[in-house]
Amino acid sequence: MVVETDGYLALIEHLAFNLDIFTSDKSDTGSESVEDVVTDMVASNIMAIFEQNPDMHSSVRFKLLKEADSVVEDLSEVLAGVWSKPATNEQIAFLDEYVALLKNLFDSAVAQSY
Repeated sequence: MVVETDGYLALIEHLAFNLDIFTSDKSDTGSESVEDVVTDMVASNIMAIFEQNPDMHSSVRFKLLKEADSVVEDLSEVLAGVWSKPATNEQIAFLDEYVALLKNLFDSAVAQSY
């Protein structure tokens, strides 16, 4: 659906090119870990997709959830060094943009499934 697409691979490359954001901890940090931020953002965006597509077949919903789990797993592998550390404001801003781009991929995949 999404994880095996060129768009997703491009997003992984985008993350790789911006890993320096996750190596610096000079910015203000909150109390949430990178894991919490990623998980909350991905879950919120998946729920938004469900709300935007109330007639979505349950098999598509299940596939979407499975793919979202894969995305979080991929992010946890790439960001393993900081996954449990408090997220900086810069990291949160990057992740917000990154997850919004992921949502666009999911939106496109859902639109094609109809």
